[in-house]
Amino acid sequence: MKPTRYIFWLMVLIVGLSGCKKEKIYTYEVNDVGVEQPGAVKPNVKADLEFISIAHTDLFGSTIDPDLLEEMVRSYQSFGDKRGIIDMIILNFLNEPNVQVPTDGDMRADVDQFVTDAYVRFFVREPTAFERWFVADVIRKDASITPELVYYAFLTSNEYRYY
Repeated sequence: MKPTRYIFWLMVLIVGLSGCKKEKIYTYEVNDVGVEQPGAVKPNVKADLEFISIAHTDLFGSTIDPDLLEEMVRSYQSFGDKRGIIDMIILNFLNEPNVQVPTDGDMRADVDQFVTDAYVRFFVREPTAFERWFVADVIRKDASITPELVYYAFLTSNEYRYY
């Protein structure tokens, strides 16, 4: 054999032996920790009657007339696009003259309190620090944001559909 072949096989042997080390497995004992905000986990969807009735109560501070509720539920159930009819119902409620929505001046006088009140009113929970900051920041940065728009966003959110 040629000396270059010996060197080649010697190199293969050295690389093969040096690459066959058993990998060490490190085990760390870490306890699982559930990270959830109390009150934010809502597994049950509101029924059609519940959704419309609760939205009316949240916006007007009184129960809905049974005839109006029946008419709205019939419309809701007969319409194929549920998100579309929810938008129409909420917009209809927000355009009523006796809806209880703060004025723009009241909202901007204490934005943090307005955001906290909206979370408690619609989601029945306190906002996290991030949620409070985020919504308040959006309101402060955009003068075209009205209380009606904020209420519309809360009422049409996924979290509002659950309890």
